[in-house]
Amino acid sequence: MTMSTLARLLLASSAMGPLFAAVPLSAQAAPAQPPAQEPPAQAEEAEDVDVSGTGAGGFDEDEIVVIGRNIPNVVRATPSVVSVLSAADLARTGEGDIAGALKRVTGLSVVGGKYVFVRGLGDRYSLALLNGLPIPSPEPLKRVVPLDIFPTDILASTLVQKSFSANFPGEFGGGVINLTTRAVPDEPFFNVSASLSGDTVTTGQLGYTYRGSRSDWTSFDGGTRSQPAELRAALNSGRPLSLANFTLGELKTITASLNNAETNLIQSNDTIPANMSLGFTAGTAVDIGEDRLGVIAAFNWANNWQTKAGEQQTAFGISIDADGNEFLDPQEDYLFFSTENRILLNGMLGVGYEFDEHQIRFTNVYIRDVLKEARIQAGLDLVNVNQDQPVNRSFTNWFERQLFSTSLVGEFKFDDLKLDVRGTYAKSQRNSPYERVNSYIFEPRFNDYVNTLRTQTSARVAFSDLEDEIWAGAADVGYRLPTERPVTLSAGYAYSDNTRNSTRRDFRYNSVDALPDAVSQQRPDFLLSPFNVNVYDIFLEEVSAAAGVAAYEAGLTVHAAYGQVEAELFDGFRLTAGVRFESADQFVTPVDLFGTGGATLLSTRLSNDYWLPGATLTWNFAEDMQARFAASKTIARPQFRELAPQTYLDPDTDRPGFGNPFLVDSELINIEGRWEWFLGTNERIILGAFWKQIDRPIETVSFQQGGTLFTTFANAPKAELYGIEAEAQKSFSIADSGFFADRSLLVIANYTYTDSKLKVADGDTTRPVEAGGQDRPASDYFRNGAPLTGQSDHILNLQLGLQRDGKVSEQTILLTYASDRVTQRGPGVTPDLIERPGVLLDFVWREEITMGSLPMELKFQVRNILGTEYRESQTLGDSTILNNRYDVGTSFSLGLTAKF
Repeated sequence: MTMSTLARLLLASSAMGPLFAAVPLSAQAAPAQPPAQEPPAQAEEAEDVDVSGTGAGGFDEDEIVVIGRNIPNVVRATPSVVSVLSAADLARTGEGDIAGALKRVTGLSVVGGKYVFVRGLGDRYSLALLNGLPIPSPEPLKRVVPLDIFPTDILASTLVQKSFSANFPGEFGGGVINLTTRAVPDEPFFNVSASLSGDTVTTGQLGYTYRGSRSDWTSFDGGTRSQPAELRAALNSGRPLSLANFTLGELKTITASLNNAETNLIQSNDTIPANMSLGFTAGTAVDIGEDRLGVIAAFNWANNWQTKAGEQQTAFGISIDADGNEFLDPQEDYLFFSTENRILLNGMLGVGYEFDEHQIRFTNVYIRDVLKEARIQAGLDLVNVNQDQPVNRSFTNWFERQLFSTSLVGEFKFDDLKLDVRGTYAKSQRNSPYERVNSYIFEPRFNDYVNTLRTQTSARVAFSDLEDEIWAGAADVGYRLPTERPVTLSAGYAYSDNTRNSTRRDFRYNSVDALPDAVSQQRPDFLLSPFNVNVYDIFLEEVSAAAGVAAYEAGLTVHAAYGQVEAELFDGFRLTAGVRFESADQFVTPVDLFGTGGATLLSTRLSNDYWLPGATLTWNFAEDMQARFAASKTIARPQFRELAPQTYLDPDTDRPGFGNPFLVDSELINIEGRWEWFLGTNERIILGAFWKQIDRPIETVSFQQGGTLFTTFANAPKAELYGIEAEAQKSFSIADSGFFADRSLLVIANYTYTDSKLKVADGDTTRPVEAGGQDRPASDYFRNGAPLTGQSDHILNLQLGLQRDGKVSEQTILLTYASDRVTQRGPGVTPDLIERPGVLLDFVWREEITMGSLPMELKFQVRNILGTEYRESQTLGDSTILNNRYDVGTSFSLGLTAKF
């Protein structure tokens, strides 16, 4: 079935009646007062990085600074196990955001398009820094930062450090990812870029949208989604919306004040437009005596579309056939069709001042990422609806994610003494107004779909807001001893204060009396129009009114200090060893907005002190070879939402969740070895092995309450992870004369094998949320030997590229393979959900051209050439549940950059 066919089936009239959740894009908005006695016609079918870490490093030949030119020397000389993506590497991959580029790095995989897993460890075990400083997250359910919001255009390079050193934060399970923005330019430049792109599933095809506001394309709402004064006053009153707290007249006034048709009516668009982007980067520097002052700026705007169509099924339990065989039978079975319009806006302004051997950098980054979604599901819901009554559900959303970061970094060098100081303020926000859901049930009596507003899910609207702030500062000092062999002592202090405020107000539409049959058959914008609200006594009723459900506050304050020594013990042997002390205070407090039970709310507080040692021994046993051995202890803390004992809806899975206030920190022991052979500039072969033991890892589990299945979290007893890595990069000359005389073949390949297991023994216990803090047998919640979520056994990357000497001319084939991985534990006793990433094959062509005297760069890309689909499923015996399956299609992009 083609996507267009599926969309039309979801929209068109059928023998069962119309699925009328969408109307033609050209249709007019609903009138304020449609005649109640004449239901409207049914919808028609339509249309430069510092890798010395965050502290003071060594000096002279021991000082490591990545400038994106001689990366292998950096990988070789740095005292830790690192991978580096230079500006050239980022350009070669052609990826628009850093999450996409990082999946090319050895041992890294990207889940959900935005969360980076290092060596099979989930996103909670990865740490992201911007210019060596922490970043707040705009995600409501996570403290980790989604890396898809960082465009590659504003980055000079990216460091991935996999072995812990004491100058990095202790939350270092899989590794740290340090994003470095562009610095002071060597010479003035001004680049303007533009691109057009599309894919075989979305561009020029039938899709969905809703009106919203006229300025949506800018990423800013024009006022359509602003809370009306009546609703805002009610939200600030300290009373939940209900007939017990407001009169019916007041509730109807509040309900009628909501913007209806522009946020509620899904419309079809026969021709989804192509993606487009515009941007510029500019920089200059001036000499002031012997000093140098530089400025760099960047701005980018992109407007992208993606349509997804496929199947979504859920099995809440295991069935048994007549022969006693177990199988999975879906209790929810939907076809779905959605179109996402993603608008990105970002900018950067950096100022740098260099004097003597000192440097001061002032960097400001602004990122805005907005997703506008229209989605329809049609199928069966056997949990809440009779089997012979199909369901049609429509969703409209507007998710705003925004990050602002300002930082000041000073690097000062006085002969054998080096001092680094840095500070930052960063704020992330997520605002989601008018999250709408409408659910219609097929009624055989009318041969039509109806919405009686009589169930909790018939019609809902939600408003959510999140703010996450970080104040952080650090100082590091390093001193090189006047000894015969190089010895550098370093020490430092770091402080960070992360606070979060999150609110979600969720409402359902209700009516005093049963609606007339003709009214219940109206499409959503007519059904909830001000006319119907006033005539048929329709009102909003709060479903987030329970104590502590609607809001929570959270914070994490960390004081840290470290000491480290880097010394050449004897010829060929270098040791870097240190210890970090961290004192952390973390809290999550549900907020009782309505005074209905604040005294009973459970606030969570974790206060822990840790000594975290880390050491790396490097043996340079040959001129072009060396071996490394590293060992360390690190930690992983629960994320804010995981600790909040309140119900929430996961926007990524549409599944209800509940936090567990009894979670504790996880502790990790990390050991690894690595052999490195540097064949020449940009050429190397690396082999490595690693082992990790995790005490009390946090895993997702499920529990049932009141007929609803919730996803929650619990500490498993132990987990073990081990694996091997291999990496090779080599350039080959092709010919001595002719077309290929000045061209070389670049081959980059890496492979990672990882195996992980939960360790659950007799007598092990855990504290699930439903047990109220009491110990329960761990075997009731975890299966011994089960893999960690998000871990693929096999990850393979291959790049084959032609490169021309002295000129930008690159043709690169990129292949990525990741084997099946667990995305989350199955509901109840059902098997785990397995994602099948499969093989992705891409092609990127970069070519330097001139138009007159103006140099330009042309970039052509083809993504997902093999058309690999997205698939997440559960399997038991011969039965399979397709939890989420849709076509991704093959995408094409053409970009042009003018270099003035």
